[in-house]
Amino acid sequence: MLPEISLNVLDISENSTRAGATLVSILVKVSHQEDVLTVVIKDDGCGMTPEQAAHVTDPFFTTRTTRKVGLGVPFFKLAAESTGGRFDIHSEPGKGTTVTAVFGLSHIDRMPLGDITSTIHNLIVYHPDTDFVYTYQYDDSSFTLDTRQMREILEGVPLNTPEVSEYILEYLTENKQETDHGAII
Repeated sequence: MLPEISLNVLDISENSTRAGATLVSILVKVSHQEDVLTVVIKDDGCGMTPEQAAHVTDPFFTTRTTRKVGLGVPFFKLAAESTGGRFDIHSEPGKGTTVTAVFGLSHIDRMPLGDITSTIHNLIVYHPDTDFVYTYQYDDSSFTLDTRQMREILEGVPLNTPEVSEYILEYLTENKQETDHGAII
């Protein structure tokens, strides 16, 4: 099992890019009132048939030809459910996939969120042709980074240009700090 939720976000988002997604939306929502940590990853990739979606949580089912097992989704599901949470996948061929994992926030078995800032930064920099919309919500505070808006402002300068990459990391770091005041989740 992956030791941090952010690594699961990376794994599922990488699946989205392999599925041909041009837009991946990632929501990380912390609610102390509801005592949940919710992660939603939605893409506009190729989607899955109902049969594929029904089997995606089986570790011995994968559409990849490079290996015979796929453990990312089953481990993500197990991690959420072991905290009293839930896990859901909704997918339609040609329309995309939405993965939702809800964790019991204060549950002793909940793994830490981890370095979500670096995860989002790496996704953006290493997939410069994919757009990402990342929203981080901590109780009543939130911020969103939308690479489509950045592209418009940058007028063709690639997001993986060193100066732009550095700016994105600073933006994510500063806004997370302002949103959750440095809370370790």
